[in-house]
Amino acid sequence: MSTATTAVGRKSSEGFRPGSKRQHEVTKLLPGPMLAIILTVLCALVLIPVVYIFLASVNSDIGVARGEFFPSTFSLENYSTIWSSVGLATGLANSVLVAGSTAVVSALMSIATAYVLVRYQFRGRLTILRGLLGLQSVPGTLMVLPVFVLFSSAASYLGIQVIGTQWGLFVTYLTFAMPFSTWVMVTYLRGLPRELEEAARIDGASNLGVLVRIILPLSWPGVVVSGIFAFLLGWNDVLFASVMTRPESQTAAVALQIFGASQEGGAIPFYGQMMAASLVCAAPVVILYLIFQRYLVGGLTAGGVK
Repeated sequence: MSTATTAVGRKSSEGFRPGSKRQHEVTKLLPGPMLAIILTVLCALVLIPVVYIFLASVNSDIGVARGEFFPSTFSLENYSTIWSSVGLATGLANSVLVAGSTAVVSALMSIATAYVLVRYQFRGRLTILRGLLGLQSVPGTLMVLPVFVLFSSAASYLGIQVIGTQWGLFVTYLTFAMPFSTWVMVTYLRGLPRELEEAARIDGASNLGVLVRIILPLSWPGVVVSGIFAFLLGWNDVLFASVMTRPESQTAAVALQIFGASQEGGAIPFYGQMMAASLVCAAPVVILYLIFQRYLVGGLTAGGVK
């Protein structure tokens, strides 16, 4: 009786081993044809608008106004015109500078802050963690006026010009990116084993040495995730950038918004240039995702090192 039970148990365990056919059948939620249909529909919902934007960018304005999906004549003239009509070169340079600086500084500061919050016990630690989480629920629209008044007061009382400068926009983005980046790193660092740090301290490493030589190399996926989200915050923002910049310091998103608003009420808007400028503004983000794709998967799972 026990031999039969053991055989049945062995057969059952073999049937549900990872990667087995039985486990695949159990975990599979949808039939093959239905899964293929759903994936096709989802891909179509994502790709069709992108394909239409590209086709409109190589089409004439009259053709787009007529509702043509496939252009009758292909032309890359819109991609050469946007650099002078939209003012995209200055906007892209400012966006790369401000958003890139925000991403780098936010990622480095967040890992140091998260390391202290995760590895050390001190009074107010839980309050800081809860405050970081609570700050994510504050809408950005509520902070536009207080931030503008604060920076205007700095110019009045301290003689420091903040409004209209790139570094003022950088400070604004860093203020909103730090809480989210720190919380991402807190979640990631909780999955890292303490034994590695203890072994490094036994070898004589200081706290800074442990952070730089042990924690930072193991936390690259989390650092990349926090940096990319901080970069997207600065790259996609229009609200703060439109209030706190001048024509020489405006970002690409603001330049694109101003160009689109200037076409309202005219004869035929420059649809082709608008679509071409949109693709050019989206290209750096897509390239960024493609470069750091393998880090994003590990960082978003927040699994740490096992």
